[in-house]
Amino acid sequence: MFNLPFNELALGQRTRSRGRTITETDVVNFCGLTGNWLDIHADAEFSKNSKFGQRVVQGGLVFVISNALFGYDGGVIEAFYGVNNLRFVHPTFIGDTLHSEAEITGLREKGDKHGVATARLQAVNQHGEVVMSCDFSVLVHRERVPGCIPITGTFTGVAA
Repeated sequence: MFNLPFNELALGQRTRSRGRTITETDVVNFCGLTGNWLDIHADAEFSKNSKFGQRVVQGGLVFVISNALFGYDGGVIEAFYGVNNLRFVHPTFIGDTLHSEAEITGLREKGDKHGVATARLQAVNQHGEVVMSCDFSVLVHRERVPGCIPITGTFTGVAA
């Protein structure tokens, strides 16, 4: 998600990811991986009669994909630190294309070599609807780890 070391991050910096379409294969594989074979995810006929009228992508899958869309830079990110206030505010369906948006909302030092960066993370579908929102935190190196090749893209600008 972040590709800048802690010492280069600032409150209000924002970024937007590339997009990704959620496929039936994604949903079926996630069912198999997690054992979450609830009818609303796995049974098209059952889901036709649900309040959504079709299968709904698992919230856990939306969360995993939406934060991973930014990519992880091993020269900067030490570890996933936590998530708070996770909400699925609109259903995601097979065939939806999501992108993610993040704004840094918190920075705190964590020892001599790290800091914790928190961002308001939102997954947004092709209709501009926010489908998931959370406060996402990562443990970040203060300085880039030597020898790691940086990923492209960056947080830009500071919100007014």
